[in-house]
Amino acid sequence: MPQASSLFTRLEYRLAEQLFHTRWLPRSPRTQRLTMHLYQRCAEAGHTAALSVYGHMLFHRGASPQDKAKGARYVLQAAHSGDERAQYQAGAIYEHGCAQYPRRDDHAVTWYARAGEAGHALAASRLADAYRHGQLGLAVDCQRAEYWQRLADQHAGLEMQEAATRH
Repeated sequence: MPQASSLFTRLEYRLAEQLFHTRWLPRSPRTQRLTMHLYQRCAEAGHTAALSVYGHMLFHRGASPQDKAKGARYVLQAAHSGDERAQYQAGAIYEHGCAQYPRRDDHAVTWYARAGEAGHALAASRLADAYRHGQLGLAVDCQRAEYWQRLADQHAGLEMQEAATRH
C-alpha cells in the first residue's frame, strides 16, 4: 500500500503544480486554497519537492510565526533530502536568521555550497560574492570567488538552455 500512497501523493503534487502555474485558470481564492491544501498534504506525506515549495511559501508568506517556523522546518527537511532549491533557501534562512533558526554563517555557507555544487546558480553566485567581499565569516579569497563564479555562470547557462528547450 505505501506505493499506492506514494503514487497518489505524486499525482496530488502534479495537480498542485498545474494549478499553481496555469495561466488560464482564474486565480480565485477557492483555487488558491485548493492548491495550498494539495501542497500541504504532499508535504505532510514527505514529498521532497512539496516540502520545498510549500515550506518556502509558508516561510515567506505565512501569516503567523508558527507558519513561518513550520515553513523553515519543511525547507530544511527538503534540503536534507537533497533538493537544491531547498538547500539554497536553507542557506538564506541561516544567513539571515529567524526566530527558530538563529543566524549561523557556517551553516549558511554549508547549505549554499551544497546547493551550488548541485547546480543552483544563485547559491554559487552568493558564495562567489561572499568570498569576493569577505562575507558570511569567510576570508577574502579571489581563487575561491572565481571558482564559485565560474560554477554560477555554468549553471546559469544550463538553466537558460533548459528554458529555451521548454518553450
